Amino acid sequence: MGFYEKLNMKKYFCALLSCVWFTFFTSIVNAQVKKQPVDYVNPYIGNISHLLVPTYPTVHLPNSLLRVYPERDNFTANTIHGLPLVITSHRGSSAFNLSPFQGDLKNIKPVLAYGYDNEIIKPYYYEVDLDDYGINVQFAPSHQSGIYAINFSKSAPAYLVLNTRNGELSVKENVVSGFQKLSNNTKVYIYFQTDLSPTSAGKQKDDQIDSKEQSASGQNAYLILKYPDNTKQIKAHYGISFISVEQAKRNLDREIKDYELNKVAQNGKNIWNQTLGKIAVEGTDETAKTIFYTSLYRTYERMISLSEDGQYFSAFDGKIHNDNGTPFFTDDWIWDTYRATHPLRVIIEPKMEGNMINSYLRMAQQMDDHWMPTFPEVTGDSRRMNSNHGVATIIDAYNKGLRSFNLEEAYQYCKAGITEKTLSPWSAKKAGVLDQFFKDKGYFPALPPGEKETAPEVHGFEKRQPIAVTLGTVYDEWCLGNIAQQLGKTDEAKDFLEKSKSYHTVFNQETKFFHPKDIDGKFIQPLDYRFSGGLGARETYDENNGWLYRWDVLHNLGDLVEMIGGKQAFVDELEKMYNTPLGKSRFDFYSQLPDHTGNVGQFSMGNEPAMHIPYLYNYAGQPWRTQKRVRSLLAQWFRNDLMGIPGDEDGGGLTSFVVFSQMGFYPITPGLPMYVIGSPTFANVKLDIGNGKKFEVACLNYAPENKYIQSAKLNGQIWNKSWFSHEDLMKGGKLELIMGKRPNKLWASEESSLPPSFNMSVK
Repeated sequence: MGFYEKLNMKKYFCALLSCVWFTFFTSIVNAQVKKQPVDYVNPYIGNISHLLVPTYPTVHLPNSLLRVYPERDNFTANTIHGLPLVITSHRGSSAFNLSPFQGDLKNIKPVLAYGYDNEIIKPYYYEVDLDDYGINVQFAPSHQSGIYAINFSKSAPAYLVLNTRNGELSVKENVVSGFQKLSNNTKVYIYFQTDLSPTSAGKQKDDQIDSKEQSASGQNAYLILKYPDNTKQIKAHYGISFISVEQAKRNLDREIKDYELNKVAQNGKNIWNQTLGKIAVEGTDETAKTIFYTSLYRTYERMISLSEDGQYFSAFDGKIHNDNGTPFFTDDWIWDTYRATHPLRVIIEPKMEGNMINSYLRMAQQMDDHWMPTFPEVTGDSRRMNSNHGVATIIDAYNKGLRSFNLEEAYQYCKAGITEKTLSPWSAKKAGVLDQFFKDKGYFPALPPGEKETAPEVHGFEKRQPIAVTLGTVYDEWCLGNIAQQLGKTDEAKDFLEKSKSYHTVFNQETKFFHPKDIDGKFIQPLDYRFSGGLGARETYDENNGWLYRWDVLHNLGDLVEMIGGKQAFVDELEKMYNTPLGKSRFDFYSQLPDHTGNVGQFSMGNEPAMHIPYLYNYAGQPWRTQKRVRSLLAQWFRNDLMGIPGDEDGGGLTSFVVFSQMGFYPITPGLPMYVIGSPTFANVKLDIGNGKKFEVACLNYAPENKYIQSAKLNGQIWNKSWFSHEDLMKGGKLELIMGKRPNKLWASEESSLPPSFNMSVK
């Protein structure tokens, strides 16, 4: 070997040694800098929608009144519209806008559109460059207040534009205050204060500020604040209230006493870590942790607390109330959230869940008809979707040990909502002729094709949704019957529980599908379980087709197995659903069924009525198929990317499925205090269940690809069941699962291993 060869070899070994030392040193540093739960949250997941509404990157503290996100159509939008000050409903637009500006005054508008860059979004912090203007913006939220730091790079005068879409604003020195009107006589108020006093402020008049006009009102009313040349930074903090401007100021003074944005952001980070840390996960799959903690963060976006210093405004009667020490919550789409979001809170946020249920009771008491709400928002109950699933949140919480609400009162409101209000979707009218038919015959009748609608309670666009209404309502009746049973109302319990079995009336024995019937008891013909029912299948089902509603008997899944033909036939038909193609071109299929996204054959992972379906194999003695299916669905449709959510996320309605599924179990029947077992994605999960107790799911022989359960122990005892009780969970202890790459098809396959159905006893 020559001199140059030796020299090159020496250089090679030196470089190799440097790489080894660098890798070793980096691993030590990374081990020392351990990520906290909130560091895993990626608010950008799902910001590009598959078809409908994207998942917005919301900046907020858990369940707090103040929420913001950049206003744009979705992540691909070229501009953002002003800076947000508060979002008044999940997926709603901003009330008020803040627009910083430097340039010719004549170019100012009520809300400015900005090209933007270098955006950073965390649950507790927002930063963005408004690059056309050379302006950098930072933001941090508190519960009912927020703070901005706006950094200017030019020497020209700086301006702030404050807008209300429909309301009134006034300015006095460095303070802007006012309100914006929402629907149903609801107003949101603001008290906005800057650290610098403007040199002038008022309404815009051509290319000037009219300082004599220090208030503005009406549609898109706005005021302009001007600051001196060479202003490098303006800090602004503000309070929000649904009670008054004065209360907005009190909210600000209580939460943000100075202009230290970093301090507010750090406090928010601490709160999020404490909140998300109620569930600790361990494992080598860092991407799985990102998906998990992002999904968990999503479940805290709603409901929001409206209590302000012990008072709250209720749009349900238009009055201000004393909360008597129990916070008032609203903004909840129960049709989505009763399935898994509320059950998750029962475990890790039981006090908050109890407060939310008490909020439902207050809403019902405050409304004229005293019906349990269905879609309670800041502006009142919008009565969307179908069925009355508030009753499910009541019995689920009660049967899992929550006792902080009046069950008798809840029963009366639930009963009234189910028996006195029409079952027709999206309607707040009283029960009519179709409802009487349901009471008499046990099903909601379909309108024959081509026949004109005459029932006044039926929504013109939403139609009758007869199978969705029937199956949803019989489940509600089962929930109601179980509440009556708890209250000792034996006759009413028997009546409602018997009625809850009337799903049999719309089951087609020949096809083994739930099939809409007309008032004469005849199945609607012809009918295609994929395509019939018009837009969104609303004339037959709702948002999803007959394949999905085939499995919608949450309260008696064991009976459904027998109805379809027994365990093997049940499994075969589940597999057939996943194997049946769309049957149309995608643009044709989705133009009719835009909610039926996240497809695997006819299965739709993108909508809440599908969330329990992957777990149904447990009821047929083949839990290994559930383990396989849940893992594949998580991998296919819930990813760490901009399109990583397959449908409308609904403020935790869909992502709560991910939280439970990654932990390894799922609350398949709200109201039954039990969970079916799936396939954990982590080596270890610890749930803080309060009182110093933890429930642990431990995977032995863990590897990300080892998705099949070989055997199990619960608290040291051999466990050969594909479910466990809520009581088991709340005792604390450990579920140990030995995992493998290939299925053990015998585990939990026997009749005695199957999850319970219908009966509340899970012993």
